[in-house]
Amino acid sequence: QVQVVESGGGLVQAGGSLRLSCSASGLTISRYASGWFRQAPGKEREFVAGINWSGRSTGCAESVKDRFTISRDNAKNTVYLQMNSLKPEDTAVYYCAVDSSRIYSAIYSSDLNDYESWGQGTQVTVSA
Repeated sequence: QVQVVESGGGLVQAGGSLRLSCSASGLTISRYASGWFRQAPGKEREFVAGINWSGRSTGCAESVKDRFTISRDNAKNTVYLQMNSLKPEDTAVYYCAVDSSRIYSAIYSSDLNDYESWGQGTQVTVSA
């Protein structure tokens, strides 16, 4: 059974930084494209950042571009989301997702429907 686990969320003041981590059991995450999504109260889940299996192709949503960076360490089977210059509007539950149907995919998707395996989410709260 696949289990995706996020960690690293918490409470931070505006302008601060957090690094989220994502690992998985039941699959080798290093073989798959992955993405980070977030969902704020009363809003739909939205794409934040994506990375292909090798880490050579990455991208972020416009709202977080130049502040957030997605990366991965395949030797550690971990995907990261480095979040800098955090704003109150970044407050949300952040989810890690794995595109576990396509092994060694050279691309990542910004469509949440393309991801089969999801974590339970980690809360990020940014105070003003």
